[in-house]
Amino acid sequence: MKLVIVTGMSGAGKTVALKMLEDMGYYCVDNLPIPLMKEFASLLEGNKEKPSDRVALGIDIRSGQDLPQFDNVLKEWQEAGMDCRVLFLDSDDEVLIKRYKETRRNHPLAGMGRIDHGIAKEREKLAFLKAEADFIIDTSKLLTKDLRQELEKLFLENKSYDNLFITVLSFGFKYGIPADADLVFDVRFLPNPYYVDELKEKTGEDSAVSEYVMRGGTGYQFLTRLYDMIDFLIPNYVQEGKNRLVIAVGCTGGRHRSVTMANALYYHLKAARQLGLKLEHRDMDRGNR
Repeated sequence: MKLVIVTGMSGAGKTVALKMLEDMGYYCVDNLPIPLMKEFASLLEGNKEKPSDRVALGIDIRSGQDLPQFDNVLKEWQEAGMDCRVLFLDSDDEVLIKRYKETRRNHPLAGMGRIDHGIAKEREKLAFLKAEADFIIDTSKLLTKDLRQELEKLFLENKSYDNLFITVLSFGFKYGIPADADLVFDVRFLPNPYYVDELKEKTGEDSAVSEYVMRGGTGYQFLTRLYDMIDFLIPNYVQEGKNRLVIAVGCTGGRHRSVTMANALYYHLKAARQLGLKLEHRDMDRGNR
């Protein structure tokens, strides 16, 4: 039996993730009392007519004072050789606050106080679960379809995962540097298709534009050095515990050069490593640059 523990911050998407796992054939139970978990798992393992060989249990701050007991339960399962994985869903505090305000719900630990105080308490109480997690997914910037793709990679395709979700983002400097960028690369030194009449209306998604940007070989030299640096940084970020990385590539308007180079980096990462990965062109559709 394969067992997945779905946990994480309130508002980070645990309920959505459980529904997605159910669609993938998992037998899902949410908020089962922790004192009953060992008995529940034993009953399923010994039941030849169990609903599924794949089970997902939702655990979160609602377990209250029983929550710390799960650490011992998890260790017992691991020592017994059970195929058990912990999925921790996280999100930035600002995003969680926004989600709570949009739904007009109270945080379970906030009481009559502020939401951010409740979130801080929850992070402290869930710290041991995050430390034990096999997979950490930050949903701050994920659409529902992106989360489904990541879950499918982990639990349908059985791909490895480094607990690092990378967004490769193209942008235009004239519209500002992305506030959440961790690494920013300026490619305004490359040939600019904006000044070629037949290319001006196109974007970096067009092969003619990409070929123009890469002419002369400077673009290839830049990518070689960029790949080397990013490939060096990723395992070090993973070792440090970083779970989200935004790599921003910018040109003047975010339509031609940055799109070309962001695409190249995205496909390099997609081919080289099993990562949580997303490609986004922030300013590509803003018109002529």
